[in-house]
Order: sequence, then C-alpha cells, then structure tokens
Amino acid sequence: MLKIALSQQNYHIGHFAANTEKIIRAIRQAEAADVDLLVFSELCVCGYPPRDFLAFDDFIRQCYAVIETVRKETSRVAVIIGAPQRNPQKEGKDLFNAAWLLHEGEVKGVAHKTCLPTYDVFDEYRYFEPAFEWSVIPFKGKKIALTICEDIWALSDNPLYRTAPMDELIKSAPDLMINISASPFDYDHDDDRKEVVRANVLRYRLPMIYCNAVGSQTEIVFDGGSLVYNAAGKLVKELKYFEEDFAVVTMNDDMYRTADTAGALRAMDKEMRVSRISDPDKIIGFLTNENNIEQIFRALVLGIKDYFSKMGFSKAIIGSSGGIDSAVTLAIACEALGAANVRAVLMPSTFSSSHSVDDAVALSRNLGNPYDIIPIKNVYDAFLQTLEPVFSGTTFGIAEENIQSRSRGNLLMAIANKFGYILLNTSNKSELSTGYGTLYGDMAGGLAVLGDVYKMQVYALARYINRNTEIIPQHIIDKAPSAELRPNQKDSDSLPPYELLDKVLYQYIEKQQGPQEIIDQGIDEALVRRVLKLVNMNEYKRNQFCPIIRVSAKAFGVGRRMPIVGKYLS
Repeated sequence: MLKIALSQQNYHIGHFAANTEKIIRAIRQAEAADVDLLVFSELCVCGYPPRDFLAFDDFIRQCYAVIETVRKETSRVAVIIGAPQRNPQKEGKDLFNAAWLLHEGEVKGVAHKTCLPTYDVFDEYRYFEPAFEWSVIPFKGKKIALTICEDIWALSDNPLYRTAPMDELIKSAPDLMINISASPFDYDHDDDRKEVVRANVLRYRLPMIYCNAVGSQTEIVFDGGSLVYNAAGKLVKELKYFEEDFAVVTMNDDMYRTADTAGALRAMDKEMRVSRISDPDKIIGFLTNENNIEQIFRALVLGIKDYFSKMGFSKAIIGSSGGIDSAVTLAIACEALGAANVRAVLMPSTFSSSHSVDDAVALSRNLGNPYDIIPIKNVYDAFLQTLEPVFSGTTFGIAEENIQSRSRGNLLMAIANKFGYILLNTSNKSELSTGYGTLYGDMAGGLAVLGDVYKMQVYALARYINRNTEIIPQHIIDKAPSAELRPNQKDSDSLPPYELLDKVLYQYIEKQQGPQEIIDQGIDEALVRRVLKLVNMNEYKRNQFCPIIRVSAKAFGVGRRMPIVGKYLS
C-alpha cells in the first residue's frame, strides 16, 4: 500500500538555489509523513517555461546539478521531478522534457514527454524532442505509467497528435498513472482539466495522480489545483488553487477498484466535444459569472505578487483617474502588494470632471494607499505653446487629446524612476482590442493588470471587490466611462456599447471565428466588420505594449501572433 504525496510549488525560472531549497523542504515534509513517493510538477528543477534559457549549455548543466543534489536526498522517499534531459542520439533536438524517478540515491527511471504543444503560449517543439519509446516504471510492486502534462490531453480523438502515450503504456499493464504538469490558468480551464484527467481514468481504468504547478511567470499564471482520482473516476483529492499546497494520499485497494465506466466515458466524450459557449446571447453571462470573476481576481493578485517578488520589486505606481479601470487595478494591486506599497497619482486636466478627483480620492482613502494630486494643465499648456508654430491654423483634435495622456505617462514614469516604482498599466482588453488608447501615454507601464479582462468583466470585478463593503465608490461603477480628453467625452462616442463590443471581441479573439460566422449568429454585419477592422488595424499598438497577465484562453502577447500589416478582414 503506497503513500504518495503531491507537492504543488511556486518555482522561479532559472533560480536553481531557491527551487532546490523548495524541493528538499518538501522531501523533509514527506519523510515526516512516512511517504513512499513524492511527486513534483513539470520542469520544477528549472521552472516553466524556461524558453530560450534551454539553449544555454550552462543552464542544462545547472539542471543536472540539481538532479544530483535531489538524488542524494532520496534514501527514504522516492521523488518524481521534472527537468530537461540531454538527448544522446545524434538525430533530433538536443533535449527531452523529462520526468525523473529518483530513489535510494539512484535514477530509477525517466519518462520523456511525447506531445509537445505549439499552440497559444506553448512552444515546446522549438526546444524538445518528442518521446519515441514508452515503458512503465516499476516501484514497490507497482508499475507506474509516468506522463507529462500534454500527454494526457492526447486522447485517441485529439487531432493535434498522432500518438497518445497512454495507448502505448497501457500495453504494459500499469497499475496507476502519474502526470506531472505545468498547465496554465484561464477562467474556463479548470473544468477542462478535471474532465481530461477523469477521461483518462475512465478510459484506462486506472487511478491518476496529477501534480500541477502554481505561481506566475511574467504573463502566464499557473493555478495549481492538483488532482487525485481513483480508478472508478471519483475525485479523491483536490489541492488548493493559486496557492502552494502539499497533500498525501494512501493508495489502498479502493483506489484501484474500477467500475463500469463505459457509459460515463461515452457521455463525457460527447460533452467534451460540445463548446460551452454556443449561444452568443450567453457570452456576457459566461464572462462575468461569479466563479470566473473570483478566479480572475485571484489570478491577477498572484500575477502581480509574483511579478514583483521574482523581479525584486516592491512598490507600484498607478495613474488614478476616477474611472472604473484604474479603480479596479488599484484595488487589486493593494491586495497583492499591500496598500502602503501602491502609490496613486491623480492628474486632472482642464477636461476632467470635478467628481473624477473626488472619486479617486475617496477610493484611495477606502484602500488606505498613498496618493498625490498633480494637475497637468500647466504641462499641457506648455506643450501646446511649444507646438503652436507647427499646429497654427489647425483645429483641436486627436493630437491635442493624446498630449494630455502622454503628459500623464511622462509624469508617472518620472516618479517611478525617481523612487523605484513599477508602473501598472490600467488598460482593459476591450480598449486594447480596438486601439482605444494612447501609445506612450495611458498604454505605458511595466505590467498590464487588466489587459486580458474585457470591460464587462472589469465591472464584475468591481462588484466582486465590493462584495463585503464598499471599497470602490459606487459612483465610479455607475457613471458612464470616459477618457476625459475633450469636453463631455464618453467612450460610447468612439466605441459600440461594451455589452455588444465584448460579445463580438470574445468570438473573434477567444473563439477565433471569422466575420461571417459571427454575423450568422444574428449580430449586425456593420457592427461586426467595424469592430474586427479596429482590432486588426491596431495590432501595431499592441506589439509595443507591456506584458499582460493572462487569464483567458487567448490573451494578447506571446499566445496570439498576428501580422501587423496583414490584410485579412480589411
């Protein structure tokens, strides 16, 4: 009867000393619990995704040094860790993405990842050679089918892969499946993940230990939620989300006892082939449902916290306009870093409404964060005076509007440079999609908090933040959104209503549906073509934007690569 522990940890890419310390600390914890086998997550030795660090031989050498250190700590507890392994063959890539089973000071077995994803944020085939042979690993009278992350997503009907590793491993009659993973968060992925793990259990009639990574690596958030299922398809253990966790499960006879799973598997296969969002009228409800919003909030908090701690930063600065986006960003940043470490700067212009400053001040007082009020009228007037010989004879327009935004960006960056702050950008996904932002102005920043959050989700986040008490003043939530760069300006002057805009954007960006597909769902053709044109013509702006914390299935950044000068849909 095996006792297996899962250690769900937050690693730092390339910080071998810190990662090794975490791993050994967990080994000590497992020893105290009299555990037989301790399981860590994918590429835990170096952190995931290491990307082009893998091209450095010294990086791989340090990975091997950690393996050696951990190997010497396995006299009592066996350990499964993830690390690159050099490919001894003359053909193929230089490395495998590998899972190592270490015990009694020896390497008892190594499994190579077969299915190397290249979609969205993944680029593994750039670095790794896929597995070309499969075998179970014996351990204390049991045979382990050891796989890595995507390997369990390659069910027999998955068109992305030619080989499902478990279809090969099952030929050796394993007793249990163990999968080490680094599966990123998005607000619809935790359910998918459970379904895929359970589908493997039902298909192969084996229990599964699934250990996932947790923590944020720049834009990618890993939410943990490691799982243990028994052979009958019952969830036995679920670890915490967005937190490190450690759990022990005893593999008694009940864990291996199967049930008649054929009917359940057929029903699950059918359910997994049906898109959750097939009705466009339900999109906004899905985007803003309470469970998704809570997960997004926690992911954004973790994203900020880890970005700052892993980069060695401690203090943030935010331009606080009295609008909904900056208010939500400020509240989330205070949650992540502590209110004392987040400085808000209010920069009213000639066109700012009186209540904007009042709302922003009330917000900072509610949160308890420091704030400054720096009017930009004199700065703005100085720009106009300097440009007057060039602008003479022209009328007020977008150039004058953007000077205000860029003046604010300059002031924020000056304060950030002077006092060592990192500027948090407040642009939301709806604005970024349509180019409703000013380069080097309100698009400035070191990290975008809401860049993968649609406007309707921003409002839902505000309500979530206020769930127990009013933190964001209700007036900020109720008033019509405005950039306040010209008299009586409203977002609706330039953009469709957000409930319509977000519906179109979600189908185009996340669901990757073309214009006719969206129109055929009953959405006005002129609206669809207008929105999609805005998205495509503003790719150049997003190409210059800062990293965005990813919370959706398709965020702007490394996971969405569009040509800047493409003609599609134009």
